[in-house]
Amino acid sequence: MSRLLARLFMAVVGIVLAAPIVVVAGVSFNAQRTLTFPPVGFSLAWFGEIFADAGWRGALLTSLAIAASSAALAVAIAFPLAWFLWRWHAPWARLFQVLGTAPFILPPVITALGFLSFWATAGFYGAPWTVVISHAVFLVTLPLVTITLGFSSIDPSLTEAAATMGADDRTVLRTVVLPLVTPYLVSGYAFAFVLSLNEYIIAYMVAGFTVETLPIKIFNALRYGYTPTMAAVTVFFVAAAALVFSLVARFGDLPRLLGAWSSRES
Repeated sequence: MSRLLARLFMAVVGIVLAAPIVVVAGVSFNAQRTLTFPPVGFSLAWFGEIFADAGWRGALLTSLAIAASSAALAVAIAFPLAWFLWRWHAPWARLFQVLGTAPFILPPVITALGFLSFWATAGFYGAPWTVVISHAVFLVTLPLVTITLGFSSIDPSLTEAAATMGADDRTVLRTVVLPLVTPYLVSGYAFAFVLSLNEYIIAYMVAGFTVETLPIKIFNALRYGYTPTMAAVTVFFVAAAALVFSLVARFGDLPRLLGAWSSRES
């Protein structure tokens, strides 16, 4: 009986979570320019408008460029920090880990206000590159966590054997450590990329309407009414996230990335 109730509960939770996606996806296939569900007719024209319309296409390219750059910068910050925490076990080293996770722990509005104050004081408010740096700092927690998991999964005997054979720290890092943590680097990049692609509050507070990402474009378009193109963009977000996380799960061993591998080995 308890197993049946558990399955029923999980089914209800699944329906509640999936229902908004199903409705939005259905609206995106409307043949008419209306917010109607079930959809009236079937058309893929609204997906084509994302690429045909200069405004939507520009916002898409801007979002992809910012997400790719900020995710790369977040990994570039997280990797040496995770390596330092793994290589040196000093108690004060954990302070850097707290600093790395602090921006993501705080409410996004608070973090966004901090970025706004900083860039406005520095005189760079509205510059596109400020969004990249702000997203990287905000999302650095994700690659920091995954890369830290990668370092913790390394068998110490491997690095000790390399050192015994005469390899210095740089050679050990390049030939032993880096190949082992590469899946964690890729997964951290993927997580940061997807969240940057969907992020609205920080991008808006840092750059306003001078940098129009897809979330900001949706907000701007809402002032002139709703169109199924917005639903099509939402489906694009969901599909992009599902694709990235599926690739991570397929090629990166998701249970291992989440720490289950180390618990099974222990």
